[in-house]
Amino acid sequence: MGEGAEPRAAARVNGFACKNPMLVQANDFFFSGLNIAGNTSNPVGSKVTPVTVAQLPGLNTLGIAMARVDYEPWGVNPPHLHPRASEILTVLEGSLLAGFVTSNPENRLITKVLHKGDAFVFPMGLVHFQRNMGYGKAVAIAALSSQNPGVITIANTVFGSNPSIAVEVLAKAFQVDKNIVDQLQSKF
Repeated sequence: MGEGAEPRAAARVNGFACKNPMLVQANDFFFSGLNIAGNTSNPVGSKVTPVTVAQLPGLNTLGIAMARVDYEPWGVNPPHLHPRASEILTVLEGSLLAGFVTSNPENRLITKVLHKGDAFVFPMGLVHFQRNMGYGKAVAIAALSSQNPGVITIANTVFGSNPSIAVEVLAKAFQVDKNIVDQLQSKF
């Protein structure tokens, strides 16, 4: 059983320290709030409410996490990846286009429209996304195979790094004019 995460403890698992078992409390194994819709009033029209070891210390060493994802009509959970976890997404409300891209050199796009009760798997480390396909809100629950799955959102990472990746590098990589890169970087 997980013993919770303690930021100052010596033994670390997946980046989080193990809490002394004698200090573990019921609240180390408790999270409240997955019944509350996330605020989707943002440029992408979605909100992820994570439940990882950072929010729920009792997940430490258990190799599991979850998240609630809320979507506005036509909102997206933008292309991203989890470097330390596979994910299974279950639609609770609405319809979602879910997809992932296989690795190089094929870079094959695998997609499926999901409806209430459907589940879809995203393999570890592969870029994946979801889009609400309806005029109403959509909600999904994701289960992940790590207590600390990590998330790398592609656009934020590439165009919003600090310091910025050189415009010349991105213009050449994406084969676009430098002005387009400047415009994209200004959004992040």
